[in-house]
Amino acid sequence: MTIADRWLLPDGMDEVLPPQASRMEELRRALLDLYHRWGYDQVMPPTAEFLDSLLTGTGSDLALQTFKLTDQLTGRMMGVSADVTPQVARMDAHSLKRQGPVRLCYCTNVLRATADQHQGGRSPVQVGVELFGHAGLEADLEILHLALASLSESGAEEIHLALGHIGIYRSLVQAAGLEGDAERALFEALELKSPGELAERVAESVADPVLAEMFLALGRLHGGAEVLEEAREAFAEAPAPVGAALEQLRALHQGVLKGHPEVEPYFDLGELRGYAYHTGMMFAAYVPGYGQALAKGGRYDDTGRAFGRARPATGFSMDLKQLASLSLAEPPCDGIWAPAEGEGLHEAVIAWRAKGERVVQALPGQRTGPVEHRCDRELVFINGHWEAVAL
Repeated sequence: MTIADRWLLPDGMDEVLPPQASRMEELRRALLDLYHRWGYDQVMPPTAEFLDSLLTGTGSDLALQTFKLTDQLTGRMMGVSADVTPQVARMDAHSLKRQGPVRLCYCTNVLRATADQHQGGRSPVQVGVELFGHAGLEADLEILHLALASLSESGAEEIHLALGHIGIYRSLVQAAGLEGDAERALFEALELKSPGELAERVAESVADPVLAEMFLALGRLHGGAEVLEEAREAFAEAPAPVGAALEQLRALHQGVLKGHPEVEPYFDLGELRGYAYHTGMMFAAYVPGYGQALAKGGRYDDTGRAFGRARPATGFSMDLKQLASLSLAEPPCDGIWAPAEGEGLHEAVIAWRAKGERVVQALPGQRTGPVEHRCDRELVFINGHWEAVAL
């Protein structure tokens, strides 16, 4: 490797430089303070865990994203965390074992072998919240409100909220008795959003004409709030859980409009993201100028079952790096410039820093000055005292 190549980073791995690092840290504090005000307790999961607990209940997508290594102490396979949610579910089920609803939040680095197609990047700083122990609509609505509040806190404007419910597809698959290759082929056709492919797969696999029409409806039921009314007719003869899922979406829609009337809603009843993971409502929040979701989440009940304690769960996650890019404001020029030396200067610098001021002290021979170091004042020795004077 030549010297010119030593600065290269792997694809998808990025360093964070000033001023973005300052914006990220300021936003991290603001978001964690927001979650504290909502009653969420912060947790810090480990960077790596044994694979058999790290990947429990998450499906193959997360397995492909996980860097794997051998634990030198035990010889067991470990994985570097690619998604904090399963780890927090383990904490709730095994480590905390609290009774009643439990609210947890986090902000930590994760590492992915492959980028997340829905929320890209291989080295995001994942921030989010999880609410355990309550299966009601109120918990899902709280999560939606908090996700939108998080985006507003980050400076997002013109938020578009996409809502879906995995229970609709699950119920139709169960009613049609689909499994194995037939179910996978239908799943892939819906994911592709291809009407022709979907019609072909439905014709091959679904004998009941009423259910067949419902599967075809899934492929076209996406758009504004009118989709919910269209779905009421399309699924009039569907199994009861489908009607219940639609009622949940209607209630969530009304709840979001009440708290955030400025948010643009979008519904996609054929959205299958996280099929092996989600169990109920799902959502993703978008902002113009960003091709991927800035926040995504939903309900994922019973993830803690593998740890001996099945619990209702709902939550969302975001990438702090993406959120920090919503604001391009430069850090404030509010520091105090101090000379390299002077009588009583050391004590004066300590005193100003103790007041919470940012003091940059010059080093002997330094050529850069206060402007380059974001200082708008300087320490000047006046009448036996060091005073901060505006530049």
